[in-house]
Amino acid sequence: MFFMKVTLGCIRRADQDFQLIEPGDRIAVGVSGGKDSLLMLYALSLYRRIRKDFTLHAVILTSGPTPPDTSAIEAFCDRLEVPLTVQYTPLYQILFESNQDRSPCPLCARMRRAWLCETSQTLSCNKLALGHHREDALETLLMSLIYEGRFHTFHPKTYMSRTKITVIRPIVYVPEREIIHLARVLNLPVMQNPCPANGHTKRQEMKALLSELGRRYPRLQETMLSALQNDRQYSLWEKAAHPWAKQSTVE
Repeated sequence: MFFMKVTLGCIRRADQDFQLIEPGDRIAVGVSGGKDSLLMLYALSLYRRIRKDFTLHAVILTSGPTPPDTSAIEAFCDRLEVPLTVQYTPLYQILFESNQDRSPCPLCARMRRAWLCETSQTLSCNKLALGHHREDALETLLMSLIYEGRFHTFHPKTYMSRTKITVIRPIVYVPEREIIHLARVLNLPVMQNPCPANGHTKRQEMKALLSELGRRYPRLQETMLSALQNDRQYSLWEKAAHPWAKQSTVE
């Protein structure tokens, strides 16, 4: 618990700001096998001890050319007392054998989210937790500005009307450096990313750009995060407690 103080504080803050978790929630936790989703699962299992009014169910979607070895993550979930479902998908074949698009990331993100929402529905869960952290939100904001000419990023809480699943991002306030540190300290069972595009994407470019700007302006990440909420007219992350707040319904 000592090592998790910052992370749990960020989760509590996001929960309070956006009412991410409500009594009786059954939350499916999307686990990719990466450090972000594994830490989120671990942190939520601890946060469950504090709130005691929601349940968790971990979900893995396979996305490589061959079925992955999930035994380490299965053992990890057993220790956390969180049930795990492994959903086998043809994502790799669709994205890299059938799809001719040189940039499969947008399609992959949409398909993964759709599959996760449908699996959550099958498991009788009403919410789906995704492991996007602070830098993910800021990188998405930069990509939107540079490539799309608009001020946009994902919202910490999004209702998907087709599946009636609410997508939440509990670690959206957590700095990536905290996740990297805790993944090492906790010896999380991180799986190798099977995606051929890993490390060669526009997001990776934004990660490098954000890191470069952060070295020049040490408080950049904090001020960018504040910019998402500070202005009432242009706020992208309206807090649930605010009278002008509206719940996002699309991504």
